[in-house]
Amino acid sequence: MNRQIAGVRGVAALLPADCARWAAVEDRLRALMEAYGFREIRLPIIERTELYGRAVGEVTDIVEKEMYTFLDRNGDSLSLRPEGTAGCVRAGIEAGLFHNQTQRLWYQGAMFRHERPQKGRYRQFHQWGVEVYGMAGAAIEAELIALGARILRELGVKARLLVNSLGTPACRERYRDALVEHLVAHRDRLDEDSVRRLERNPLRVLDSKNPAMKDVLDAAPMIADHWSAESREHFASLKDHLSALGVAFEVAPRLVRGLDYYTHTVFEWAADETLAQATIAAGGRYDGLVAELGGAATTAVGFAIGMERLMGLVTRLPQAAGLDVYVMTPAALQGRALGLAEALRDRGVRVETHLAAASPKSQGKRARESGARCIVEAVDEEGVAILGTGAIESGTVSWAQAAARISEILGAEAKIHDQ
Repeated sequence: MNRQIAGVRGVAALLPADCARWAAVEDRLRALMEAYGFREIRLPIIERTELYGRAVGEVTDIVEKEMYTFLDRNGDSLSLRPEGTAGCVRAGIEAGLFHNQTQRLWYQGAMFRHERPQKGRYRQFHQWGVEVYGMAGAAIEAELIALGARILRELGVKARLLVNSLGTPACRERYRDALVEHLVAHRDRLDEDSVRRLERNPLRVLDSKNPAMKDVLDAAPMIADHWSAESREHFASLKDHLSALGVAFEVAPRLVRGLDYYTHTVFEWAADETLAQATIAAGGRYDGLVAELGGAATTAVGFAIGMERLMGLVTRLPQAAGLDVYVMTPAALQGRALGLAEALRDRGVRVETHLAAASPKSQGKRARESGARCIVEAVDEEGVAILGTGAIESGTVSWAQAAARISEILGAEAKIHDQ
C-alpha cells in the first residue's frame, strides 16, 4: 500500500464549504472596491529577491528569515511574494501607471512566509490589498480607513482601530537615535531577539510581547516627541477627518509597522477577540517607495487584510449564491438529464445533475442536502417529476416542456439570475 503524502506544515487547503464562505465575502469585497472606485490588478507570485530587500528592508524579519527564496535555472535569485505592495509598485512603474496619474488599485491572493504556524498565522496565507497612488494629504488616508471600517462593519467583525504617525523620514531617524540610546542603556534586560533587532531594526523592538521587557518599553521615548510641525499637522488633520466621518479610533503611540517603507500615518485593526495574531488589517503611507524602486516620486498609501484572520471573525456572512435545481436521474436517462440541465443553464438557472451510480434513496438524500430550490427527478422517457421545495409547486411534465416549466416556477418565486 502506498504511503500517504502529508501536506506542507502551515499550508492549508480550502475545502468546498470553506470556499463557499470565502466566495461570499470576496464578492462583497469586490462590490465595495467598485463602490470606492478601485480597479483590480493581478500580481505575479514570484519576484526578484532584490525587490523585497529594497522595498521591505534588508534587516526586516521578512527578508532575513521568512522568505521562500531559490535560484532558478539561470542562477537568478527569486522569491515567493511575502507581501503585495512591493510587487504592485514594481508592476505599476513598469506599466507607466504612476506618471502624472492617480491610481486606486486592489489585489488579492496567496502570500508566503516561513513562520511558525499558529492560529491566525500560516506559511501560505491570503491578503486583500488596497492601494492609492498620487494622492497626498490625510483626506485619502481617512477615506481608506473608512473603507476598511465599512468592510469590517458589514461583515460583523468587531475590532479596534489603532492609529499613529511615524512622521517624516527625518522624524523617524531622530526617533530611532533616541530609542537606540534608551535601549542600549537597558541592554541587559533585552531578550535575544530584541538585541538582534536593536542592532538592525530598533523600532521593531517595540513589538516585543515579552512581559519581562514591559517596563523598559513603557519607559522608551515617544515618537510624537520627535515629530516635525508638518508631521503634527498631518496627523491632526487625519484625526479631524476620521472624527467627521464618525470612524472611532484610538491613538496608539507605540504602533509601528514591520516594513521599512512606512512614513507618516500607520494604522491597524486589532480584533476584540483573543487570537494568537490579533491584527486583522493594517497599513499606512509610503510616499518614498515608488522612487526607491526606480520610479518618479509618487505619494502612496494603502492597507492589506489578512483573509484567514478575517474569515475567522466574520459573523454576518453575505448571502452566497445557492443552487436552483438538482436533477436526479437513473443511468438510462443521463443523456436526457444532461440536455435538460444545459437548457436550464441557457436560461440562467444554476443546476447540478447527479451522474454517479446511486439508488433513488441516496440521490434523494443528496438532493435535499444540496439546498436546491427545486428538485427534478427523471422518471422515464416520457417526462420528469418536479418536486417542489418551499413555495414551489410540484408536478410532472414532459421532457420537452421541462425547461420552460421549471424556469417559470423558479421565476415566480425569485428572479432568475442574469445569464
